[in-house]
Amino acid sequence: METKRLIWFKEEIIPVSQAKINVLAPTSQFGVNVFEGIRCYWNEEKEQLYAFKLTEHINRLINSAKIMDFDLEYDFNFLKNSFLDIVQSNNFKEDIAVRQTLFLDGFGSWSSKGPVEMFIAPIPKGRPYDKIGIDCCISSFERINDNSLSPRVKVGANYMNSRLGHLEAVKNGYDTAIFLNNQKKVSEGPGSCIFIIRDEKLITPPVTASILESITRQNIIDIAESDLNIRVIERDIDRTELYVCEEAFLCGTAMEITPILTIDRYAVGTKSQGKFTEQIREFYFKMVRGNLKNYNQFLTPIY
Repeated sequence: METKRLIWFKEEIIPVSQAKINVLAPTSQFGVNVFEGIRCYWNEEKEQLYAFKLTEHINRLINSAKIMDFDLEYDFNFLKNSFLDIVQSNNFKEDIAVRQTLFLDGFGSWSSKGPVEMFIAPIPKGRPYDKIGIDCCISSFERINDNSLSPRVKVGANYMNSRLGHLEAVKNGYDTAIFLNNQKKVSEGPGSCIFIIRDEKLITPPVTASILESITRQNIIDIAESDLNIRVIERDIDRTELYVCEEAFLCGTAMEITPILTIDRYAVGTKSQGKFTEQIREFYFKMVRGNLKNYNQFLTPIY
């Protein structure tokens, strides 16, 4: 039950209902926070819960705090050990998602640098959609860029851009959106990166296309090239190229790997999960659950 769920909050492990933030704090008034969403996967056979690429997530959290100029006193080991403590305290034996957030507390303004506090909130989490694929549209909202609000930073305020695009798509009968950047090239989805397949090549926008430096995206690039013998190309993608690709999928920690069936009502391939997407998806889930020995270095056992 929600009332029994424990949260790490200001260096204490307490019931989530007791975690309170000052409504006048910069994080409440201006969205001054940086965060990571981290997946943990349960392996029933091994009776073990694995955090996937925890090191990479914590390093990105530290970098986000640096770019936002937080007076951060927590070091890597403290951030990692606090994460492990709260997940262990909840004794989860199922797939979960964990939100690790650094936020500005106190009575400062949008330009404050501290005091920096943290909460870590794990919650049971299954697949993002209860169907094999989704319908997307091109958003009328432009993706933020490095000269406005950098997509490289996982700051809470950035996700208002994602919110506008996603809600517009849902209102118009789609599952979610795909953003173009200020160069009118394909960028990413709300909280997710995009890949397409053309001529048996895996293609994705570069990190300079106003996208998050996604841990999941880089992982897919690595396994496609090293294990699945799929050529990967990082380059700009035009909007209409989405309409003629053979396969497409969104990826991210929350999104995992989700096939796209249509874009602006144009069918993607045969409007089903394509063979390359299926191959990547199957390999990914074996890896994150600890069923591929060569990738165990990316997994942090919780128990």
